[in-house]
Amino acid sequence: MDVSRIRPLRGPNLWSRHTCIEAIVACEPHELDIETLPDFERRLRELFPTIGALKPSNPPQERLSLAHVLEDTVLALQAQAGCPVSFSRTAATLEPGVFQVVAQYSEEAVGKLAFSLARELLAAAAASETTPFDVEGAIARLRALDEDVRLGPSTGCIVDAAVARNIPYRRLTSGSLVQLGWGSRQRRIWAAEVDSTSAVSESIAQDKDLTKALLAAAGVPVPEGRPVTDVEDAWAAALEIGLPVVVKPQDGNQGKGVAVNIVSREHLELGYRAAAEIGDVMVEKFLPGSDYRLLVVGDKVVAASRRDPPHVLGDGEHTVRELVDLVNADPKRGDGHATSLTKIRFDDIALARLDVQGLTPESVPEIGRRVVLRNNANLSTGGTATDVTDDLHPDVAARAVAAAQTVGLDICGVDVVCETVHVPLEKQHGGVVEVNAAPGLRMHLSPSYGKGRPVGEAVIAHMFEPGDDGRIPLVAVTGTNGKTTTTRLIAHLMATNGMRVGMTNTDGVYVDGRQIDSGDCSGPKSARNVLLHPDVDAAVLETARGGMLREGLGFDQCQVAVVTNVGAGDHLGLNYITTVEDLAVLKRVIVMNVAPTGYAVLNAADPIVAAMAAKCPGGVVFFAQDHDHPVLAAHRVQGKRTICVEGDRILVTEGSWRVAIPLQGVPITRGGTIGFQKDNVMAAIGAAWCAGLDWDTIARGLASFSNDADNAPGRFNVMDYRGATVIADYGHNPDAMRALVEAVNAMPARRRSVVISGAGDRRDEDIREQTTILGKAFDDVLLFQDACQRGREDGEVLRLLREGLSGASRTQEVMEIRGEFVAIDAALERLKPGDLCLVLVDQVEEALAHLAKRIREAAAPAV
Repeated sequence: MDVSRIRPLRGPNLWSRHTCIEAIVACEPHELDIETLPDFERRLRELFPTIGALKPSNPPQERLSLAHVLEDTVLALQAQAGCPVSFSRTAATLEPGVFQVVAQYSEEAVGKLAFSLARELLAAAAASETTPFDVEGAIARLRALDEDVRLGPSTGCIVDAAVARNIPYRRLTSGSLVQLGWGSRQRRIWAAEVDSTSAVSESIAQDKDLTKALLAAAGVPVPEGRPVTDVEDAWAAALEIGLPVVVKPQDGNQGKGVAVNIVSREHLELGYRAAAEIGDVMVEKFLPGSDYRLLVVGDKVVAASRRDPPHVLGDGEHTVRELVDLVNADPKRGDGHATSLTKIRFDDIALARLDVQGLTPESVPEIGRRVVLRNNANLSTGGTATDVTDDLHPDVAARAVAAAQTVGLDICGVDVVCETVHVPLEKQHGGVVEVNAAPGLRMHLSPSYGKGRPVGEAVIAHMFEPGDDGRIPLVAVTGTNGKTTTTRLIAHLMATNGMRVGMTNTDGVYVDGRQIDSGDCSGPKSARNVLLHPDVDAAVLETARGGMLREGLGFDQCQVAVVTNVGAGDHLGLNYITTVEDLAVLKRVIVMNVAPTGYAVLNAADPIVAAMAAKCPGGVVFFAQDHDHPVLAAHRVQGKRTICVEGDRILVTEGSWRVAIPLQGVPITRGGTIGFQKDNVMAAIGAAWCAGLDWDTIARGLASFSNDADNAPGRFNVMDYRGATVIADYGHNPDAMRALVEAVNAMPARRRSVVISGAGDRRDEDIREQTTILGKAFDDVLLFQDACQRGREDGEVLRLLREGLSGASRTQEVMEIRGEFVAIDAALERLKPGDLCLVLVDQVEEALAHLAKRIREAAAPAV
């Protein structure tokens, strides 16, 4: 079994809405049915007893091949490691023994490792002799990697709350920096810190002495204390304040380096050394009572926990060290923050606390004795948390909110020490000992005792108003032909509405009219970059087949999906998309991922596109030039949205409501004479309508859209050259040739010529068919060799193009020319006033620049 081309599908894709790993798997003939592999399944189950049922994707038609077993193994390994995965699929290709194997992943790195481990496991099972494979070790590796790369509990709960509100998110780093929402409506979090929190406020919170001074000035009770310079100064400060005291870093977090309830110089020296490892040190008065953490979000306390220091209970049999080991064996306790509790650790501070209690690690405490390993109660040091949110006195909550707002933190962990939270702090000599930016939320989500609190939801409610999902209008456009023109026109209509539009297409990426990237940018990476940009109010994304196959969509759902056409297809035979039906299944991915409140805008005249309506979760708008097309008529009768051509106008209807747009006011259609442009215009109107644009704006946008080389390069750009008409277009498949011939036939011309090449990554019959179509409409055909033959031998494409012209009914002369610009120059030199020349450009920008230069030279007065 050979596994190749393993790639992650990071968005909704051909197979599923889930993120998946896809691989090409080639099986040897004897691997196509595992029943022919002696003892394979028995050995596999001995090695991996929990693999579960093995079955083909389409029983009973399919035999259970090794590829299917790989699929099941990848999924089972991840599931056993605790990853939330459930989807997988194995599809046979037209190549004998070759399959596409797909398995869901929750973390990309984990999914890739699962594929690698599954291959090793199957190789071990397939070996003729017993080959060991450590399945438990493999699962442990996957679990450890998952814990290492997935979001921590604090960030994770906020993201989960965002997902529940249908707010899209994107992880910006391998850490905890996450974008919530899109474009100009996005917000960002870093763990439990939000983007509206200033760096000044965070710096204040990190300076504990400054924080105390500000809180005291605001009337918030705080313990007495001051920074110290060395151990001698620390002891002097302790004596000034009065024992017991607390020694802690002046700039610290998570309880690191904090020693509390210090009553001796020896203990103080230990605490000082621990704090000094982190930074400057301060000493403050120890407040008696319990340690409480109050979580403030905005202007309210949303959760409160009592934190108890790490401790063990004596049983009269085990030593302190053994008791700690028993507690740490709890699976809820881990080394980091991935688990609800952290392991208790032995260090100098723990030993010092034992000494104060008259114990050593080897002491055997009596039954029921509480042995404290640390006096500070942070979860990160092994402490426990008890939810006390419902017990909180309003005055205590008010002091916590005042502390957070004094420092300027939107989300703040306020540490309070007091006897109880049932009465105000001032009545019990309690106080605020710290405020924390980016507080850990773990104790509130999964307290050791009591109920968890929806703190993630509280953070999202603070960041996004009710009903705000952080999304901007997003229009996805796909099809065989017309995608780029339709995309540009929709973007122009939205810009006419005053929006800053982010647009991707095969020419580049544009934000608010400025090009920020060039090349073919119709894939998911460019889409994500647009949605990342803070100046984008609406996104219009050309969504090509290649990007969907390579990586899936760059978004989770769209407001509007536009499918211009499928026709006879394009690029068939590549990447296992071999038929028009295969292509339609791929193209409809954007339709299947329309928001329930959104729309799909579909070409009713293309049966394979019209059939996509059944897969749309939202509404459907059908368009067609024929007012009486059956699909359109049936949709209209149901009172649903339709767009068609009626005489010299475009007619838009919904129920009894209608609006008409004269074609004379739509320059791109040249007065309604260019059929394929009418289709593009109707598709764009449908998208703008479903995006909520008003009809005056739509009409103004249509009237002001110019189809020149600057605004829509290579999309039926019409130019004048010495009294002849020159048209530059990027058409490169048979359907495009038919549309162009129809358009050219509507334009008067004395003699017609065409300049064409062909891309090598098409089927032979597709290349021939292009010139077969052109040979019926053009007098002269100038063939040139494409800049990129894409796997073809030199001259092979030209030969196929010539074969397509054999028997041409109109073509009288055929020329073969090496070089695109040489061919263009040759065609221009042959033109006379009244002629028409169609140039099917390959290098769009360069060819258009060359044409523009030649036209300028022709228009310049003779010297």
